[in-house]
Amino acid sequence: MDDQHVVGVDYGTLSGRAVVVRVRDGAELGTAVHPYPHAVLEDALPAHLAGRPQRLAPAWALQVPEDYREVLRVAVPAAVAAAGIDPASVVGIATDFTACTMVPTRADGTPLNEVEGLADRPHAYVKLWKHHAAQGQADRINDLARERGESWLPRYGGLISSEWELAKGLQLLEEDPDLYERMDHWVEAADWIVWQLSGTYVRNACTAGYKGNRQDGRYPSAEFLGRLAPGFDRFVADKLDHPIGELGAVAGRLTAQAAAWTGLPEGIAVAVGNVDAHVTAPAAQAVGPGQMVAIMGTSTCHVMNAEVLREVPGMCGVVDGGIVSGLWGYEAGQSGVGDIFAWFTQHAVPPAYVDAAAAAGESVHEHLTRLAAAQEVGEHGLVALDWHSGNRSVLVDHELSGLVMGLTLATRAEDVYRALLEATAFGTRVIVNAFRDSGVPVEEFIVAGGLSRNELLMQIYADVTRLPISVIDSAQGPALGSAIHAAVAAGAYPDVPTAAKQMGRVRRHVHMPDERRAGHYDALFEEYQALHDHFGRASGAMRRLQHVRREAVARRRATETVGA
Repeated sequence: MDDQHVVGVDYGTLSGRAVVVRVRDGAELGTAVHPYPHAVLEDALPAHLAGRPQRLAPAWALQVPEDYREVLRVAVPAAVAAAGIDPASVVGIATDFTACTMVPTRADGTPLNEVEGLADRPHAYVKLWKHHAAQGQADRINDLARERGESWLPRYGGLISSEWELAKGLQLLEEDPDLYERMDHWVEAADWIVWQLSGTYVRNACTAGYKGNRQDGRYPSAEFLGRLAPGFDRFVADKLDHPIGELGAVAGRLTAQAAAWTGLPEGIAVAVGNVDAHVTAPAAQAVGPGQMVAIMGTSTCHVMNAEVLREVPGMCGVVDGGIVSGLWGYEAGQSGVGDIFAWFTQHAVPPAYVDAAAAAGESVHEHLTRLAAAQEVGEHGLVALDWHSGNRSVLVDHELSGLVMGLTLATRAEDVYRALLEATAFGTRVIVNAFRDSGVPVEEFIVAGGLSRNELLMQIYADVTRLPISVIDSAQGPALGSAIHAAVAAGAYPDVPTAAKQMGRVRRHVHMPDERRAGHYDALFEEYQALHDHFGRASGAMRRLQHVRREAVARRRATETVGA
């Protein structure tokens, strides 16, 4: 084991990251990051692929699958080179992906956008997790499931998301039925990339349970699906169902083609795929009950294990063995966190702040954080709702939108920035409260991801939640978690918890709650909760505004088409 290594590859929203890890102790020896050349397609398909201008409707978010292969060709060899190891010492590779990210493919795994004549069809591309254009389909699925009393619905907090497999699949059928018929498999990207590496298609238990609504060994029935749309009754049987692989198991062996891409030995173990959030728990040594891991990036995903099965309102799901075998794995999340902070700094900060940050040798984020840190709790007089990308938990409604209340002519950029930081912490507190109120205790809060470096943000989370904040001791938490699963798949450890104990790393109780500040945040949280319930449950204003926006965009584009 001393001279054995594994590779973990984390596929995020904008880039793929590879890390080379020593099996015996989890030491990270080399890393590399490769940005996706096409990033996220939100406005239009790339003309060089589609062959003609092709605009996308609001709330679409697509990606190009070839970008994922490029990560294997670029980031993996670069990480191995940075580690300075002999590639022959690598015994396994594992990957994780943002979810729910879906790839429509032919029977051999070819994405539909790569099939001749289909590159100009938006539904032929990968639907990224934050593709929210299937909200109407999600609403109908939820309404029918409640009407019929479907037993699987409470496992998802009573609502399924527009981000998930059923809603996106139904949207494809209804908006491009010809393409739907030409699709042989509706594949999670987490499984598609493993297919590319090993030549074997295996569905992983994590995404099948959380994103595919598979509970107790079954998907929603053909009868239920058929009530949603003609022809959808065969969705599971014809497009979705496939053998399930357990987390940490071997999906297959590295093919000659994938060995040439990566520079790794042909025939090494390729682990079953996984989700970026769930795979991070072992990297943080958080494989026991009550340990909530928040993977904080563009969005935040909260995962934790428990010994008990409870129906938690508005959760993203609870799955038997969804994180580690033998425990119930729970998931919740916030659709926008880092994305919100980035939006504010890019679109709402006066030039004078940008100039001041440059003069001080700081980023705009650092400059605003420093100014905001000097404030007392509540000094800005603001409360914000963190729904700029909709609400994933506990309202499960991607038609909701952001809000800042309390603005005056005295409000400054650092005030709004701090209010947005606090809003995401309040959103996390809603989730923690929902768990506790449902009988699922949260005893420890562990943060992974780049936002853990913002000390003001971490202290706000500690004060708002009244929980000590631990921090994963790795800059590449998901990639390290994948590497841990690769070590198990390669046979170096008997199971994921054992490997996590040896290879995971965490700095415990880095940020402790301050009771004085926490008391002031209690008062602000009451205001947040009131806004949360009003705009999220009582008022349809945000949904109506989204409808107005879509109609206006459609009118403008129709005018542009006529003018052309």
